[in-house]
Amino acid sequence: MATMTLYPDDERLSATERAVFDLYAVSAVVLFVLMMLIGLLMRTAQGNWMSIPPDLFYQLLSMHGTGMVGTMGMITTAVMWFFLRKYVKLHLWAFVANFVLFLFGALCIIGAIFVGNYGALWTFLYPLPVALAKTWSNGAAAWFLLGYLLIGVGMLLFYLDAALGLIGRFGNLGRALGLQWLLSGDIDPDHPKTVVASTMVIIANVLGILAGAVVLVLSLVSAANPEITFNALVMKNLTYWFGHMYINATIYMAVIALYELLPRYTGRPYPITRPFLWSWAASCVFVIVVFPHHLLMDYAQPRWVSIIGQVVSHGAGFPVFLVTTWGVLTNIHRSGMRWTMPSRLMVLAMFGWAAGIVPAMLDGTIAINRVMHNTQWVPGHFHFYLLLGVLPMTLALLYHVIGSREQTTLDSSADRVGFPLYLLGGLIFTFAFLDAGRMSVARRMATHLPEWRGTDQVGTIGALLLVLAMLYFAMRIAIGLLRVKPDAGPRHAAR
Repeated sequence: MATMTLYPDDERLSATERAVFDLYAVSAVVLFVLMMLIGLLMRTAQGNWMSIPPDLFYQLLSMHGTGMVGTMGMITTAVMWFFLRKYVKLHLWAFVANFVLFLFGALCIIGAIFVGNYGALWTFLYPLPVALAKTWSNGAAAWFLLGYLLIGVGMLLFYLDAALGLIGRFGNLGRALGLQWLLSGDIDPDHPKTVVASTMVIIANVLGILAGAVVLVLSLVSAANPEITFNALVMKNLTYWFGHMYINATIYMAVIALYELLPRYTGRPYPITRPFLWSWAASCVFVIVVFPHHLLMDYAQPRWVSIIGQVVSHGAGFPVFLVTTWGVLTNIHRSGMRWTMPSRLMVLAMFGWAAGIVPAMLDGTIAINRVMHNTQWVPGHFHFYLLLGVLPMTLALLYHVIGSREQTTLDSSADRVGFPLYLLGGLIFTFAFLDAGRMSVARRMATHLPEWRGTDQVGTIGALLLVLAMLYFAMRIAIGLLRVKPDAGPRHAAR
């Protein structure tokens, strides 16, 4: 059961741990600002408020998509590490190695895009990176693919270290996931939710990363020798298995912050239950097999694979989401929770996750997918749950950590301005995408028709508000984390 002490002793960081955690956090918020600025530029160009050459637009789109997904993976890994280290033995070298490999991978990707002119977007669909050799060289494609491979290897090292820690304490991953209590037995009330969520992420995302490693290595072989070819449909399945698993893992790692922090701000226990264990066990299976819903328009796909993607799409999003939403709402109800920045961000995160999942499930329905998938509906739904769901979860932890170091709960007047600015900008920005999708505005296009530019311009205004709010958050977090103060001792829950 999560502690109700606001800043418990077992979360205090040693000097080395603090330096590494701060490096993750400050790097992430800076990268988020930079990626948002790139997004703002692209929306401004689509709205015809400025001009960007199409080749540069696709380079920026490649950088934005890759950078946002990679940075989200990096910072949510830090969320998982921060809490999981309390329950199992984790080696700091694995956490450091993940960051170092992320850094080298990012440099490869940046060089491939802005030096080598790579512009085939984050999905790197085979054989596209190599087939467009007239636009960029095979070398640029290879550097981009190598960058992905390095980032994946870094996360894999962290997961393997975490898996060894879980097995060392609980005997196997099944017991860590709580499978022994699904049907009978008295659930250990002290079995950490963090352990359950981390185990699910490790099982699912290790498979996804390995699938990604296979397709990346084969694509590198093809880049070195284009005469060597592979089955394009198999390669696409592996690519989307990797991509879907990776971005979903960010949600499941970030939600650990809610499980750990919410009871401290409501002053109420948040017990582990059998429905909680069932939901995470079911989601562990669903998230592994749901990726074919990205391929419903690939008519060469075996019918049974598409059926699995369709059926599971309607169930995959519900188990963990429903049990978490119920737990959060009942924990908050009549608790007298004090509204500080961490608590506000946690509630925003639940709203963003809840609202963002609806257009995602709609797009996973074949009849809708045939019309909406290649429209801006898709960036609308994933920007919704990433910007208003996952990112606020991570910001809640960062604000909480700053509070532990400043020995106060954070809620300045500037925070109270920045929060609604972020919320308003996020809603305007994402609903502009969704409305454009409703009107069948095509996605991933550098130049838009005059009839499409209304939503582009509205989205640009939302993007500008988001950038301003995130710029403030980044400065507040970076200054708060880097200020040299000892961590605070334990305190009771904020009320």
